[in-house]
Amino acid sequence: MDGEYKTLSDKSIESNILFFGQDDCPPNYFFKGNNVRKNYVIHYIQKGKGSFASANHHVVELKAGDIFILPKGVPCFYQADGHEPWSYFWIGLSGTKIATMLSATCLSTKYYLRNIDGSKSQSSLFALYDAIHEPSSLANDINIESLIYQMFYHLIREFPAKNLSRTNQTNKKLKLAITYLEDNFRNSNCTIIGVSHKLNLSRSYLYNLFKKSMNLSPQQFLIKLRMEEAKQYLINSDNTIKEISAAVGYTDEFTFSKAFKRYSGFSPKIFKKNNQN
Repeated sequence: MDGEYKTLSDKSIESNILFFGQDDCPPNYFFKGNNVRKNYVIHYIQKGKGSFASANHHVVELKAGDIFILPKGVPCFYQADGHEPWSYFWIGLSGTKIATMLSATCLSTKYYLRNIDGSKSQSSLFALYDAIHEPSSLANDINIESLIYQMFYHLIREFPAKNLSRTNQTNKKLKLAITYLEDNFRNSNCTIIGVSHKLNLSRSYLYNLFKKSMNLSPQQFLIKLRMEEAKQYLINSDNTIKEISAAVGYTDEFTFSKAFKRYSGFSPKIFKKNNQN
């Protein structure tokens, strides 16, 4: 099977490309790996045809010009046709805003779209795929992130989710919660109870909102914000562990170190040592 595959390093907590690739599949080829993904993988069918199915959905036949997405945490099966096997490229996406943007499109329910050729969604997807082949640079990283948002903008405009007004209200509440946490996570007094009171939402509603949209609890999201910032301090500064723990919202070094090791698999000191140039 001819193709390409490349992984990329994390760039953004909000929207990020983890990997991309392209395959010219042989007849009846199907993916034999784990069919429950930890991220979102969008596929564009360049030629040929095949079949696609996801949990609780019927098998559909797709062809050149169609797209399908492997949603995070949802079992999927896809197989090339026996006579006209498909070729496709794919892009693996992660980040706190991907699920939110996806939920506003009809991809969030049926996981495929037919014949997007000639659409602005297609042209922005192609532009994104071209950009991720360019050498890494600050300018191209910015371009890639902007193209991710542009692609979802066109998907939402051209292929909106049903009951979009209700979805928009839900997204607005989620956005308010995310913004509050992003603005306040460095403060040790920032808690999920505080977010609930601030936005006048119950803890259970807030929990379900985050889990459905991001597959993270609010507490996990808060920890992720703190740990990702701590990583940047460890890599790019000479601050002590005590100073870093205080800078990302922890009142003592010991609690921070335990949390960081649970999150990253390494103690802060080992992580810093492993990431020194």
